[in-house]
Parts: sequence; C-alpha cells; structure tokens
Amino acid sequence: MKTCLIFFLYTTILNYCFYFSVSSSTPLLLPLSHSLSTSKHSSSPLHLLKSSSSRSSARFRRHHHKHQQQLSLPISSGSDYLISLSVGSSSSAVSLYLDTGSDLVWFPCRPFTCILCESKPLPPSPPPSLSSSATTVSCSSPSCSAAHSSLPSSDLCAISNCPLDYIETGDCNTSSYPCPPFYYAYGDGSLVAKLFSDSLSLPSVSVANFTFGCAHTTLAEPIGVAGFGRGRLSLPAQLSVHSPHLGNSFSYCLVSHSFDSDRVRRPSPLILGRFVDKKEKRVGTTNDDDGDDEKKKKNEFVFTELLENPKHPYFYSVSLQGISIGKRNIPAPAMLRRIDKNGGGGVVVDSGTTFTMLPAKFYNSVVEEFDSRVGRVHERADRVEPSSGMSPCYYLNQTVKVPALVLHFVGNGSRVTLPRRNYFYEFMDGGDGKEEKRKVGCLMLMNGGDESELRGGTGAILGNYQQQGFEVVYDLLNRRVGFAKRKCASLWDTLNQG
Repeated sequence: MKTCLIFFLYTTILNYCFYFSVSSSTPLLLPLSHSLSTSKHSSSPLHLLKSSSSRSSARFRRHHHKHQQQLSLPISSGSDYLISLSVGSSSSAVSLYLDTGSDLVWFPCRPFTCILCESKPLPPSPPPSLSSSATTVSCSSPSCSAAHSSLPSSDLCAISNCPLDYIETGDCNTSSYPCPPFYYAYGDGSLVAKLFSDSLSLPSVSVANFTFGCAHTTLAEPIGVAGFGRGRLSLPAQLSVHSPHLGNSFSYCLVSHSFDSDRVRRPSPLILGRFVDKKEKRVGTTNDDDGDDEKKKKNEFVFTELLENPKHPYFYSVSLQGISIGKRNIPAPAMLRRIDKNGGGGVVVDSGTTFTMLPAKFYNSVVEEFDSRVGRVHERADRVEPSSGMSPCYYLNQTVKVPALVLHFVGNGSRVTLPRRNYFYEFMDGGDGKEEKRKVGCLMLMNGGDESELRGGTGAILGNYQQQGFEVVYDLLNRRVGFAKRKCASLWDTLNQG
C-alpha cells in the first residue's frame, strides 16, 4: 500500500490528512482481536465487570511488589487484545496478548503443561512446537541479561557451566553455553521459559534472529505475551533493529465494545511504522475556529511527553495534571506528575490493564464530584457494586445526564475528553426471578490504593477500556504518546481495503 494511498484513505474517513514521516517506507497494518471474540463462554455483564476489575487491580498491585521481576503478565479473557505472530519455519501462527506494560515476547511451546488452568481462557489454537530453525541464545548475550533482570553475563555464564577462563576471555558466546531458563512469579501465575532466536514473520516483513521465550510449563497462564514496552526484548525494539521505520513508532485503535458480543468481534487496527508530523496541532489549543476547522481539530493528536523511569524503563509513563468532572478541575497529586529517583509515580499507558487505576485520595475526589452530580438524581445501586467491583453504580429509571470527564496531561493543550461510554457503563441487572430487572450505570474508574502503598511503583494506570475509540500512537523517536479520537472499526475497514 503506497503512502499516498494511506493519505487518501485517512482523508476520506476523517476529513483531514494524517502526516506520515517523510520516509517513503510503508506502515504495516495488523489486526488485534479482543479476547472475548474467541471465548466460548457467555458471561453476564456483572461477571465480566467483576473479573476484569479484579484482574486490573491484581495487575496494578503487582507493579508495587518490591521483588517482582520486570515482566507483567496479561489479564484474563474479557480484558485484553490478541495479536497473531508466526515464528520460525512453521507456517502456524500463535496468538499472544499485546502488552505495552512489558518488554518480552514469550509463548507456550509443545510439550506444554499449564497448571491450574481449568478456569482460564484457552488460546485460539494449540501451542506450537519449537521450530527446527530455532537456536539457543548464549549466556553472554545482552538479551540473556535482559531476560534475567540485567543480571551480569558472567553470573549467567557461570550458571551455564562455562569455564572460568572462557568467562574471563568472553568466549562463552556459543550454543554450548545457552542462556539459563528464567523464572517469573506473580500474584496469580508464573512460568519457566528459555530464550531462543528464530525468524519472525509479519505480512511483507521477515525479521531474522528474533529473540523470544519458549515456556513448557506455566502456572495459571495458558496464553503468551507480545511485549510492546520500551525494553530491548520487546517486539518494537527488535523490529527497529531490522526495520527502523516500523519499530520506532506504532499505534493501535481499540474498537469501542462495552463488552458487547457483536462489537468485540470487530478487529482493532495495529499500525507499525505510524509516524505523525511534529508540526501537527494539539487538541485543546485555543482558537476561535469552528465548522470544518473544529472537526479537523477534534481529529488531531493530543501529545504528552514520556517520562523516564529508572526502575521500570520499559513503561510508557506520562504526567497527569488533573481530571475534570464537568467544569470542575481536580488537580492530580504530585506523584502522578513526575517520577522520583526510586521509580515511583507517573501514569502508565497500558494496553494490558482493563480499567484506569488512580490513587485513593485522588480517586475519592473524582468520585465525590461525580456522585454530587449523578447521585442527587439517581438511586445508588449499592447491591450491584460488590458484585461488579465498580463504584459508584446507580439505578437509572430515567435518562441520565453524565458530566464530561477530561484527562489533563502535561503539555500545552494536552487534554483528552473521554467519550461517555469509556467511563460510564450501562447494563441491565436482575431479572433472574430473585431481583427485578433494572438498568444500572457504573463509573468505570478504580481505586488503586493509598499513596503510601504506591511508593516506589506506578502511581496510576490508564487502562485499555478508557483508550477505546482513540488512536493511541507511541512515538519512540520523539519520546511521546499521542491520542486522537477515531472510529476504529471504520479505520480498520478503510485501511484494509488496500
């Protein structure tokens, strides 16, 4: 697909032109599927909310374990997005969770044993066998050190029984001294895997010597991860070595679903090599234009700079100044505006966590303002809140007026107005013979805990549910993240025509 064709297609559906990099290289379009689209189990809205909120909370808490390894496992079905990759000479593809909150690609390999996976969603296809073309990664490789949380290669080679004189002379870089297996333990799962290198096949692109983890045994984790974080083992980082125009910037556009079974079947576009001109205006900059100019303005990107994190360098952390509920702006605490020397604070933009998590005091201020507007008109659905894991919830006996919710990031005019469906979920509850069937609406933000409990870890997370209906671009060259309002299902249909 020619770059000029992409210009034309974007113009057709968005009434304005995106500006790709001056490079003539063509972006690569891949489909993301929601995990619910492959699930054979039908669940009620309450069950989906409870499952997703519990897993979001557990994932957030794992970011604050002092002895936790760097990889973050995906959340359960109903929460995440899958990407299909082909590794090695085998023509079979493997489906993995796309996760911007981790930086390693790993997947189950035959023979595969998953302990305590009876209640877990199964992958769309059986685990693949390791390809005959796969080779082990040596203990002296920087990739091996990265997989072992930056443990020195000398230590790793000693574990691999490389002779001392070889360690001293740097001669352990052969297949005779492979990288030792690595172990990761989590709040609800774990795995043991080995590092291998093989070819990665994407449409029109093949990457040689792609490094990944092969896991023969996991605990409660039947599906692997495609890490899209900022570390050297992530898919974008490895792709950038072979095809810089594809690996240095990417975006995705998550189709708005609200847990609807029909909507989740629509693919969400992932665009590798998605560049945006630095001169593009930001949403929220002040001017008096209206009409077509205003429509164009709403489709432009909001950019905010990435923060560097000394403890978690693979995170896409940004600075949040506050949240507006209606016309009232609620300032964010200092920990969400910066990252301290211990790696604590900031807001992580995360494709692998469902719901946005906020520090308790800040969350309570947002909820108090929201409830003062909605709660004075609608009855509180106290019974529903424990069952859903969300709060506050209300019984909706009439048309509900929900105040606007705006995220204010650091940067001139860097504010994002969330669509109502991204933060207020409406569904029917009851009707089971025990309770009257009633319409319920819940605020889709979560309490992440007291600030004292969050020290040294992530201050907050911007979850994928709140990212729906936006194209989110990760511009690694310019160290920034951007948001632009989109009709993601239409975007996929139009781009895929080429």
